[in-house]
Amino acid sequence: KGCPLRCLWCHNPESYTVTPEIMYHETLCVGCGRCVPACPEHCHTVTNKLHGFQRDACISCGACVRICGGALTLTGERTSVHQVLVRVERDEPFYRKTGGGVTLSGGEPLFQPDFMLELLKALKARRLHTCLETCGYSSFTLIKTAAEYVDLFLYDYKETDDGLHRKYTGVSNKRIISNLVQLDALGYGTILRCPIIPGYNDRDDHFAGIAALANRLKNVREINVMPYHPLGESKRIQLDMPYLLANVPFPGKDESDGWVKAIQLLTDCSVKKG
Repeated sequence: KGCPLRCLWCHNPESYTVTPEIMYHETLCVGCGRCVPACPEHCHTVTNKLHGFQRDACISCGACVRICGGALTLTGERTSVHQVLVRVERDEPFYRKTGGGVTLSGGEPLFQPDFMLELLKALKARRLHTCLETCGYSSFTLIKTAAEYVDLFLYDYKETDDGLHRKYTGVSNKRIISNLVQLDALGYGTILRCPIIPGYNDRDDHFAGIAALANRLKNVREINVMPYHPLGESKRIQLDMPYLLANVPFPGKDESDGWVKAIQLLTDCSVKKG
């Protein structure tokens, strides 16, 4: 959990902050009121079976979740590298057989650097294949340190125009591109992951920008076109966040196939839907 970007189309808004958060599923609430006395901060009210939640006062202790029948859930958990490795080891025979491995994702893994590095080192000590999915908005020193334990980077490229990148994600793309260029120069392999959102970055100049970036790099293995989907809308409702892309259509197969073809015509790099 934790991310330095605020992409308008983010489908993991529960990963914005590093702390656990309470999600409220209104359709599952029966108005029983058991959460009211359970909460030490008095965040919950139930009047005529209508639930109210004062999120600003919540400390995410989970007391209400433990007493609730399913309308309240806690997203995010505090864990240790050892506990993660216990989970990984359950699937280790599958990794060995298929050539798979472990992907660190988020949010942004680089947002919790100490934990990320300790986990990556432990995974490589077990000779497991590792991927790091990143937005690339970090210091290059940290990325370079992590790269020693990463077999493949899944690197986001969201918008070519810097002004639009700031508008859509909250940050400039200059550091992101610079980090990618430096990473490539050191010989580290990447897959470019490009979310395409109708009405926002489904433009010919952006498609040309994706291809031009791939063409100038030596270690891009493929380009993944990631068609927009509205799966983050329900999560935002459960977190009391506004959803700004409510009227964006779900792209059809022909439309998303067209995006792939538009980029593929401009590069020799393999372009696939992710």
